[in-house]
Amino acid sequence: MMLVEQTTVATEALPVTEFKDHLRLGSGFSDDGVQDTVLEGYVRSALAAIEARTGKVLYSRVFVWTLDRWRELARQALPVAPVTAVSGVRLFDRDGAETVIAADKYRLQMDSQRPRLVSTVLHLPLIPTHGTAEVTFTAGFGTSWDDIPADLCQAVLLLAAHYYENRSAVLAGEAPVPFGVSLLIDRYRTVRLFGEGGAR
Repeated sequence: MMLVEQTTVATEALPVTEFKDHLRLGSGFSDDGVQDTVLEGYVRSALAAIEARTGKVLYSRVFVWTLDRWRELARQALPVAPVTAVSGVRLFDRDGAETVIAADKYRLQMDSQRPRLVSTVLHLPLIPTHGTAEVTFTAGFGTSWDDIPADLCQAVLLLAAHYYENRSAVLAGEAPVPFGVSLLIDRYRTVRLFGEGGAR
């Protein structure tokens, strides 16, 4: 199984100004923007870490998910949330021949924790032996910083500040997630029951 991001978050959508305010960096100087690229890197790292720990996509982006079997014949939990649209399902056989599945054969079952691809007929299209299915979908809370829940925004700023203030540890890969960040994101974590996994 493989999840590939097809679109990225535009630099202008990132909360670099909010991050500067959070760090209480001085302003009004001729070199105000000199650190912007560095600060953007910490914000992007914090966004990625929060998304990885919660399974929630903060900014809306398009993803392609490739898998070799459905966990259930009639429905399949998607690997991240919230999903706002499924734009395509394709099957590939072992030789790479492609079959596009008609959009009326499936639908998106929205859910804040575990959205699903659901068959509108008897079952989802059968994946060929040694083949794969490819699901293209859009996930995320929205396209702007204001669309993201306030507690997740706070978690991103806190974690980005932690990375900024502990730069040596971050470079060495030894910076843990602060307890305050864990508290903010804990309720967004997907709880897996009875062996069901969103990425299966």
